[in-house]
Amino acid sequence: MVLPEREDVAEPAIIRMKPLASVPLRSKDRRDMPIKIPDDLPATSVLEAEGVMVMREADAVRQDIRPLRIGLLNLMPNKVTTETQIARLLGATPLQVELTLVRMTNHVARHTPADHMLSFYCPWEEVNDQRFDGFVITGAPVERLPFEEVTYWDEMRRVFDWTQSHVHRTLNICWAAQAAVYHFHGMKKYDLPAKASGVFRQRSLVPASPYLRGFSDDFAIPVSRWTEVRKSDIPADSGLKVLVDSTETGLCLLDDPRHRSLHMFNHVEYDTTSLADEYFRDIQVQPEAKVPVNYFPGDDAKRPPENRWRSHAHLLFGNWINEMYQSTPYDIERIGKV
Repeated sequence: MVLPEREDVAEPAIIRMKPLASVPLRSKDRRDMPIKIPDDLPATSVLEAEGVMVMREADAVRQDIRPLRIGLLNLMPNKVTTETQIARLLGATPLQVELTLVRMTNHVARHTPADHMLSFYCPWEEVNDQRFDGFVITGAPVERLPFEEVTYWDEMRRVFDWTQSHVHRTLNICWAAQAAVYHFHGMKKYDLPAKASGVFRQRSLVPASPYLRGFSDDFAIPVSRWTEVRKSDIPADSGLKVLVDSTETGLCLLDDPRHRSLHMFNHVEYDTTSLADEYFRDIQVQPEAKVPVNYFPGDDAKRPPENRWRSHAHLLFGNWINEMYQSTPYDIERIGKV
């Protein structure tokens, strides 16, 4: 099934939090496709307030459809904020999505209540026998450490290898993108002289890429990192394609066809206030921290920022899901076998 190109906003998707039995991938002429998440997940009230159609668990099981199964390995400190950001972007697509929240098996989250983690997150070792149409791996506050010094690095390497046999499409964000190109391609990361923080102009280099469908030639994306990987380090035989970069902040988005992955080195998923929250947090311990570039109007941190990247965040996730839907096996158990 080829999805028609639309000029208007796509209907929301369904986000499910628990696996269902495999049934046909097509729906029965439904127009409204709400997000499906547990009633008591904090994201529920946020998304409802934003106008995203939310479906209750009991109602979702009645639909005759095999949703796309997408896992979210959430490595960010504030799990609730990040899961809401990703759910918002998945929920703006015209397809049903079953979202499984995943954590590293033995790593204990320090900034999210234990009862939230217990109620909504599965350890990776409990889901690694399952197959997913898509898998999102977030950034993590460990980018200044060598990869081998990250406490969960060995498991992270197993996760990357597992995606090659159990996941159809993977989207790695920020640190996860750096970690993935290091694991698969041996690309090092380098410390920056200062933190790259702000909203930086990016260039679409491959307009014909299905992942950049609808993108402007020049657009803005939030950047928040202390390190970088370099275009000059891309191995000639890697098959990696630079889709988006910046004259100021370097690589932004790599397509990795051999590993069925996208590597996004910046934070297209960020909320309007995410960089502000980070800045005000940073100046508590580092008063000389610089104001994020091109973010606050007039560089005045007392003025509320404007979101100039939201449309491209939705485009990227929508295009990624569309490509996933076009090529994922009808029988989910065939993922990794065809």
